[in-house]
Amino acid sequence: MTEDKQLYDLSRRNVLAGLGAIGLASAGAGLGTSAFFSDRESFTDNRLVAGELDLLVDWQQHYRMNGETTFVNAHPDHDGDGEQSIPDGQGGQLKYSDFLDDEDPDSNGRNLPMLGCDNIPPIDEASFGTDPTTGAAMESLVQLGDVKPGDSGEVTFSLHLCDNPGYVWMQADNVGESEGIDTDPELAVDTPDGGDLADAIEATLWYDADCDNVHDAAEPSDIVLTLDFSGSMLYRRYGGVVNEDDITVDGTTYDETTKIDLVELAAREFVAYLDAQNADVQVGVAYFDGEGSDDSVPRTGILQSLTSNLSTVDTALSGLRQKLANVVSGGAGSTPFDGDGNPDPAAGGGIATGTYIGEGVDDAQAELANNGRSGVRAANVVLSDGESFNGQGSTQFSSPQGAAADARAASPAPATDVYTVSVGSANDSVLQSMAGAAGSAGNDPQYFFDVDDPTTVPTVFGVLASQFVAEKIIMQDTLANVLAELSADDGVPLDGNVLTLYDELNDDDTDEDRDAFEGNGLMYCVALSWELPFEVGNEVQGDTVSFDLGFYTEQERNNDGSGPVSA
Repeated sequence: MTEDKQLYDLSRRNVLAGLGAIGLASAGAGLGTSAFFSDRESFTDNRLVAGELDLLVDWQQHYRMNGETTFVNAHPDHDGDGEQSIPDGQGGQLKYSDFLDDEDPDSNGRNLPMLGCDNIPPIDEASFGTDPTTGAAMESLVQLGDVKPGDSGEVTFSLHLCDNPGYVWMQADNVGESEGIDTDPELAVDTPDGGDLADAIEATLWYDADCDNVHDAAEPSDIVLTLDFSGSMLYRRYGGVVNEDDITVDGTTYDETTKIDLVELAAREFVAYLDAQNADVQVGVAYFDGEGSDDSVPRTGILQSLTSNLSTVDTALSGLRQKLANVVSGGAGSTPFDGDGNPDPAAGGGIATGTYIGEGVDDAQAELANNGRSGVRAANVVLSDGESFNGQGSTQFSSPQGAAADARAASPAPATDVYTVSVGSANDSVLQSMAGAAGSAGNDPQYFFDVDDPTTVPTVFGVLASQFVAEKIIMQDTLANVLAELSADDGVPLDGNVLTLYDELNDDDTDEDRDAFEGNGLMYCVALSWELPFEVGNEVQGDTVSFDLGFYTEQERNNDGSGPVSA
């Protein structure tokens, strides 16, 4: 980054005031994607040194009228037809509509799950296309002209922080309203004193967890968490210690943080969030380890059978250091409950070795088949930090890919959504190939989470939890009021982890329940939809409204999330 930093027409908002390291991505007239890094910015009794921060944004916008949906604009859109697309490298293209949600009749695609930090082009290369109602070139990201009662539209943005974690705000700018040409029917019911369209339109701003441009209601689900209980999740000699920071788990404070500590916190937050949302779910827990020299079978099994009593699941997930140690360092045939393991991270000599991912998936699938509910969505969340390979015993391991393929297939029942979480040194290619929706061929990046830094596991489980509840609505009001919130001060502060019960409109930007967005390229989606009700009369005839939307970020390190206006 040179000292000659070019920003795009941002002086009117003074968004750089008082900041250390920031980045901004916006979609709209005169705005591009910018990143500004101050090598050093002085605060009272503090000096901030910038790290790296890069926010990339992609989107898909629709307009629906007369029962038909039109692609308005998208980014990237390599052929300019309004539908999000990228070349597939073989002379064709991958398109938004290639990723239909077969279980949702309202979905006509999904923001491309393979988009990320290495292939999203700069926003200043985007085209806003033409107004689907007038055919005129659009000068703003959203441009509503000849809108009729019953018309609706929506835009979903995918956010990717590519380097350090950062706090993110959503903003609106260049909001414009007009009476347009007053018609006789409109003049009969309306005084020409400015546009009424934004006040008449109903709008919803929400976290679009599956990035499909549709606000999803809650769906009954049976979920098994399939957790890696191998020695590398706990013992220092195998890489189980993440850092030397203290961590408090289930009322006990440890001198170091291990992977299994982070998994315990994440899994219990996952369950607590589902419970707080009154989700119609059953949750179970499976585990897998390896095999000792005196074992005849791999050490895998069910830690907790499927149950709707989520407090019971929480109890099963407590004390995972000891339960893992019981499995890994105990004698032949050890279980999580026999108490014969040494949970000291400095121990771990002579433990069972190997990681039997496939057998763990098989156990979870058997649990779903035996105790799951008929006709209810089945899901398996598989977390591993290692490879699948034989341990010291004689049992040959089964293929993780084969086990996942069986789980996704309709037979043996039930067809199951397989999510995979690759932590640290795990085999990313194996776990990604396992991931996918029920009935699919797998290898779906939307179901795969690559977690290089184990401390981000709780955030990943927050993203996963959002798949099993109604997608969180940030604001539901008139379009005029939503745009007013997005235009005020720094805009609307977004929460990087829905497990924390943060109120974006009423809680302070620095509230402890607001989390930063992870900086490892994890894909987050936020959406704005609108509809002009059928009962609206002639007062909006000829009225127009247009606006741009954008996202502002400042790095989490050395900032408290207060933003530039409060800084």
